[in-house]
Amino acid sequence: MRIIRIHILGGAGCGKSFIAEKLKEQLGIPHYDLDDIFWDHSSGDYGVKASKLQRDSQLQQIIEQHSWIIEGVYFGWLAPSFSRADKIFILKTPLSIQEDRIWSRYEKRKSGVIQSTKKETLQSVKELIKWNRNYNETSLPNFINDSVYNDKFIQIYDNEEIFNYIS
Repeated sequence: MRIIRIHILGGAGCGKSFIAEKLKEQLGIPHYDLDDIFWDHSSGDYGVKASKLQRDSQLQQIIEQHSWIIEGVYFGWLAPSFSRADKIFILKTPLSIQEDRIWSRYEKRKSGVIQSTKKETLQSVKELIKWNRNYNETSLPNFINDSVYNDKFIQIYDNEEIFNYIS
């Protein structure tokens, strides 16, 4: 079995989960959403973080596997994942599309069209959109410019391009 370790990075609503699921199906390797280990979904409230110890332990268990696809917006605590990744794809979906997807996902969760353990509110979605703009315009570019993992970065402007790099 070929070892494949892929990390997908990008703003909220850029298509990380969608692409990761397609890759999971195509490659037959597990996909992990970092939101599932960063946030404490067992909490009764929205936006409660998991402990760093718990989060880091779960990340370690994931990256010790033979092959994986990890996706999320995070980068500050992910040196172990970035170090082990073969490729780090950075999805550069236009901000307007990301914001449309954030709103659409919220509406679908609230109406019950899609099931979710997330307990978003209208205010939390507005805050996410504000945070996401800063992430895309400042935080992510700063991370890219200052990173020691530049040799692994592949910036993608059309999410389907990712399949050109996986063969």
